[in-house]
Amino acid sequence: MKRSLYASLLLWKNNRNRKPLLLQGARQVGKTYLVNEFGHKEYADLLYLNFEQDPGLITLFSGNLDPQNIINNISLYKGQKINSEDTLIFFDEIQVAPNVLTSLKYFYELAPEYHIVAAGSLLGVSVGKQSSFPVGKVNFMRMYPMSFMEYLTASGDGLLADELINFQLDKGLSELIHEKLLTQLKMYLYLGGMPEVLQDFLDKKDIASARKIQIEILEAYQRDFSKYTEKAQTIKTSEIWQSIPYQLAKENKKFKYSDVRKKARAATFEQTIEWLKKAGLINVVYQINTPKLPISGYADYSKFKVYLIDSGLLGAMLKLTSEIILQPTGLFSEYNGAFIENFVATELIASGVQDLFYWTSRSDAEVDFIIQLSNRLFPVEVKSGLNRNLKSLRSYELKYKPEYVFRASPRNFFQDKNFINIPLYAAFLLAKSDKWISND
Repeated sequence: MKRSLYASLLLWKNNRNRKPLLLQGARQVGKTYLVNEFGHKEYADLLYLNFEQDPGLITLFSGNLDPQNIINNISLYKGQKINSEDTLIFFDEIQVAPNVLTSLKYFYELAPEYHIVAAGSLLGVSVGKQSSFPVGKVNFMRMYPMSFMEYLTASGDGLLADELINFQLDKGLSELIHEKLLTQLKMYLYLGGMPEVLQDFLDKKDIASARKIQIEILEAYQRDFSKYTEKAQTIKTSEIWQSIPYQLAKENKKFKYSDVRKKARAATFEQTIEWLKKAGLINVVYQINTPKLPISGYADYSKFKVYLIDSGLLGAMLKLTSEIILQPTGLFSEYNGAFIENFVATELIASGVQDLFYWTSRSDAEVDFIIQLSNRLFPVEVKSGLNRNLKSLRSYELKYKPEYVFRASPRNFFQDKNFINIPLYAAFLLAKSDKWISND
């Protein structure tokens, strides 16, 4: 299936200042498939080393980490000559091999001619533990589950995806196309963006089979908790993980440690939240009370919301049945709109918004997302239904007079002066709004 990150890999390959590449992302988001496809299509040879599958490979990196010594060892082990210009060297599941991670800095310093990609399911966690890993010696990319646009392309609606990617507000979108996209969105919200789940459904059209794979992925995550953390930490990680659907189902979705364990405090679980975040399994949205730049300087990092990386996995954890897909707005409104806020968060992150924030006031007004584009801040209110209530947005607008205010809802595109409604399926456009909205 076509992934948007492929274009970024091409730019990396052709960059004269290329460094070894670290590809981060949660398990099952498609890292191995994408790099293997990239290697086969763009290089004469692909050299694949999986350190979790073949633990003995780690011995090739013991002792001297001189790049040429490592290349000679790999060449002898594989029985394959390695041409630096025409071979992609792919180190997979590198999180289990600290020496391999460390070796990348020497490839950059002493042998930059080699094309090396390293990937791992818990690479964000591993990199954080590597004190010997220098900043500036590698390029980073992060991979996420398939976005709604990638899903459209994979399901045969690539023209619709292109139409949205190149959308201009003054042209609008027909109601017929709008309804078709809402129907596709409901299916995507249930299936989610895990490539194996989507491929299975596209091949078999069996919703039960897709749900089975979702459950298997969740079980794999649980195994990772015990495999890569100590026993006490494993229990805390599992407790946080299992509490997320409940936290999102509340009217007020602010994360509460006491909802994980009675009378629990931040000191007990804050490291666990950070672990899940670095593992790529959750997106954390922090509260701000004053929307000013730099926005991170006004964030209250003790108050936040936690969203899963994938709506399909959220549905599997909640045991939602497939019947809900047939309901007009069932998935949109289910669990106080949890799916929709979760979906918008994942689309914004996948579209390049690095940090997410939400705004609250003392008068109980709350705006779901505040996003920074260039040097401008935009408020985004997410509506799961057709409710026209804009109380929180108007409260924000009155206080801070933003250039534009946005609502993401099931309604079609609509603009009234500085107010713009974005259909839910086009949430990714919010991350690019400074390029397509009117600047009159």
